[in-house]
Amino acid sequence: MGWKTLDDMDLAGKIVLTRVDINVPVQEGRVTDATRIARIVPTIRDILAKGGKPVLLAHFGRPKGKPVPEMSLRVTLPALEAALGRPVTFIETPSRAALEALPADAVALVENTRFTPMEEANDPQMAAFLAGLGDVYCNDAFSAAHRAHASTEGVARLLPACAGRLMAAELGALEAALGNPARPVVAVVGGAKISTKLDLLANLTRKVDQLIIGGGMANTFLAAQGLAVGKSLCEHDLADTARAIMAGAAAAGCEIILPSDVVVAEAFAAHAPHRVMAADAVAETGMILDAGPATVARIAEVFAGAKTLIWNGPLGAFEIAPFDAATVAAARAAAKLTRSGDLISVAGGGDTVAALNHAGVGDDFTYISTAGGAFLEWMEGKSLPGVAVLESAE
Repeated sequence: MGWKTLDDMDLAGKIVLTRVDINVPVQEGRVTDATRIARIVPTIRDILAKGGKPVLLAHFGRPKGKPVPEMSLRVTLPALEAALGRPVTFIETPSRAALEALPADAVALVENTRFTPMEEANDPQMAAFLAGLGDVYCNDAFSAAHRAHASTEGVARLLPACAGRLMAAELGALEAALGNPARPVVAVVGGAKISTKLDLLANLTRKVDQLIIGGGMANTFLAAQGLAVGKSLCEHDLADTARAIMAGAAAAGCEIILPSDVVVAEAFAAHAPHRVMAADAVAETGMILDAGPATVARIAEVFAGAKTLIWNGPLGAFEIAPFDAATVAAARAAAKLTRSGDLISVAGGGDTVAALNHAGVGDDFTYISTAGGAFLEWMEGKSLPGVAVLESAE
């Protein structure tokens, strides 16, 4: 682990600038899902316990560098106070004097960092201004770590810097899954299109022992092998790319597992008439909407022989019944192995979290990342600016 945590820092009497992600869903002026808020509570409590004064920096929405009243972070205050069980002071225009004047055990929330174009430009002037507000910088927003912004990267160069509890947990889980994993390692990559996950697939074939491909992207691989996929979602123009990925996997000793049987309907609709057939028997009018039971049995067998699982994306059209069957069955198989201590399971990405929650196993995986873009870029083998700057911090 090349970064410092809160345990390495002396926080007594210090203002701790704490970058968090509380970019939560809001409807009619109320937070509708406080998951991200709940996940930053341990960091805030630990800073207070060490005698520090947490000053929260965060973005909210995409105000494009100017103040937008409906994107004020003020809307998160009630949910933040409820999660912490204490009042939080909202500061629209921060100054060192205003922060020093707060009680020693105060928690403060600064207005949306993206209300100025200097944030996303990682402007040195804004980074210096932020650094002048505090004594220590703590980044607890892994989900924003793939952005080199003033509050995620610039300020970390100017103050003693560390990772918060959530950031450290996320990095630890990802390191265990991809950095130095217990083998065999299996990855599940699903979702609609190969085109959005080219870098991910290429990196995983070099890192994992078996790669299970599902969802719409599996159809592109089946078509690249000469199989008819009828009216299924398929990127026929990426057949050469799919074949190149398969060749790269073979060269790296990575086994690619594609559906051997599929669930086919003639319409994309809930409870549309459907049947299970071999993957090479799809008619011109057929539409592949899920992996079949033989494929699920094979996936469960692969999971049982694995030590580490990385999961990104569903195996079928899980939003509509009964085409959620393969995703649900595979997720439950992974959860059971995780509960028994036989599998380390790490999952991430928006659809993935929704699919695992739909299967009722959201709490059973070793680690589920709520960071979409940052999780994917890490899995692609890319350096994340917000992490790299912590690794280089003194």
